[in-house]
Amino acid sequence: MHRLARYDVSQRFQSQMAKLAAEGGFGIICAAVMIALRSGVDTLAPTSGPFALVYPTVLVATLFGHLFAGLIAWALSFGWAWYFVLPYAESFSFKIPTDPPRVAINLLASLIVILFAESFRRAVRYYADVIEASADRRLTLLAELEHRTKNNFALVASLLEIQKRRHSDERVTRALEDASGRVMTFADAYTNLAAEQEEGADVAMKPYLERLIERLTKASFATNVSVRYSIADLTLPREQAVGLGLYLNESIANSAKYAFPDDRDGALEIDLYWPKAAGPYAYPIMAWAKRPFRLIMREV
Repeated sequence: MHRLARYDVSQRFQSQMAKLAAEGGFGIICAAVMIALRSGVDTLAPTSGPFALVYPTVLVATLFGHLFAGLIAWALSFGWAWYFVLPYAESFSFKIPTDPPRVAINLLASLIVILFAESFRRAVRYYADVIEASADRRLTLLAELEHRTKNNFALVASLLEIQKRRHSDERVTRALEDASGRVMTFADAYTNLAAEQEEGADVAMKPYLERLIERLTKASFATNVSVRYSIADLTLPREQAVGLGLYLNESIANSAKYAFPDDRDGALEIDLYWPKAAGPYAYPIMAWAKRPFRLIMREV
């Protein structure tokens, strides 16, 4: 509906002459369609309602082709209906004494329709521009807010890292490291949201989770543990993406703590995909999205 309200046959042209030519051509096309329809009606009900189709013709021509197109369509369609449909056919003469005032009334009424249609078209275009400008401002402000929020998350994570370096107690440093990881998970989600802002408030999971896994792998595992992952190219709303990121953050952290004790060698596989069949060792299916997906983590 928004596209229909903003449709303009001459908007793709730059010069004024090209615009007028497009509008005039559109008016001629509208009149030609009206004449074809009226000719079909005449086979069933000749001379009935000779000017009935003039009104929708000039309305469409004016709404989508401006005033000039409406006037062109009006002149052609009204003149054709008067000459070929109104008795006497193929003549501008009047057969019935009441026809002259009827023609005058229809002529005036169709011109009024054109004027109202042009006024309506301009009003719709004006308010559509206002709404679009307002939406652009809101998107700009929202993007700035998201950017500041992401920076605040990064600042908190940096402060936690500083505090971690100041403590020698392993339990304290581990707790601070876990807190820092959770904060960075939120920051990564906001980073992806800012990148996808123009397309909506969904987060592309593939770059988001890949960056999250890379960061957690470097921070949590020694070089003797390899992490392999395969992330499907899907998108989720921000709240669900953050929840999945936190879930993955906790799962990888727990794997680092308990799956590979005493510097044991090993590998961790992470798969996120649309399920075709249930596989072994699968964590529960995540059913937040419109289409359920499966997250699998295996210790190899």
